Amino acid sequence: MNQPSSTNTQNTDQVIPPIMYPENLYQFDTVAYSISGGFSSVTDADISYFHQHGYLVIEDGFSPKEVKTALEGMVYLMDGNNPDFKAIQFEPKLAKAKDEMNPSQRRDAIRKIFNYVSHEPRLNAIADHPGLTGVLQRIMDDTPILFQDMALVKPPHFGSEKPWHQDLAYFNLQKSTTVVGVWVALDEATAENGCMHIIPGSHIEGPMIHFKRRDWQICDTHVPISRDTMVPLKPGGCLFWHGLLHHGSPANQTSNRRRALQLHYKPESAEEISTQDRMDVYGSDGKDVDC
Repeated sequence: MNQPSSTNTQNTDQVIPPIMYPENLYQFDTVAYSISGGFSSVTDADISYFHQHGYLVIEDGFSPKEVKTALEGMVYLMDGNNPDFKAIQFEPKLAKAKDEMNPSQRRDAIRKIFNYVSHEPRLNAIADHPGLTGVLQRIMDDTPILFQDMALVKPPHFGSEKPWHQDLAYFNLQKSTTVVGVWVALDEATAENGCMHIIPGSHIEGPMIHFKRRDWQICDTHVPISRDTMVPLKPGGCLFWHGLLHHGSPANQTSNRRRALQLHYKPESAEEISTQDRMDVYGSDGKDVDC
């Protein structure tokens, strides 16, 4: 597959912002291995595949009804219907104009909502789904504890990149901790609208130094892009990935939304470390490295 074109077939009067990262940073010719049959179809061999490759894709983890209900809960919060919920982050390029937008435009200016499980039972039902948590328990061989919840949006035309990174570079947990991220597609995630990209097997290669560039990220030139693998998903599809797996997602250059839930779980037995201890591993200070 060639790199997605930045030309859109809809809303052609809208100017598409330029991509702010190297053109070849994401590759588009390899698609991740996946299984189907829902959470109950996961075998011991699939769990072993996760530990070997750092990821597991289930094409149909959630039903269309569950996806529809989750989207309704997400939109309910995005539209400000729960006055106690304030955790909404807008796309930087659109934030200044948010108060002048109609409800539909405002939804398409949002980049992220987070800390929603205690505010919206329809989203908590996804995070606490027994099939999902059952797979996590098998991966961790421990009780999974949800410690971060976000809903991610790549709005049409303006959905920005999330540079390559390792999740454990963000969390004050031991580098040996089996943190597992779960990404649940609520819209179809495609090569063109910014689906997840991963580097299979990179989790066993250890922590990477991160730099503050476009984000807190792995240096572009340190990413083994020849191993880049796309994870396109239909609604209801799930990606499980290890906290040390290199992953990122390019910009949305289409007129289609790309909404998803992202959840992070840690083993119940996990021990926290200090921010300084984490930065000693992932930060560049005091090390002979540059980006």
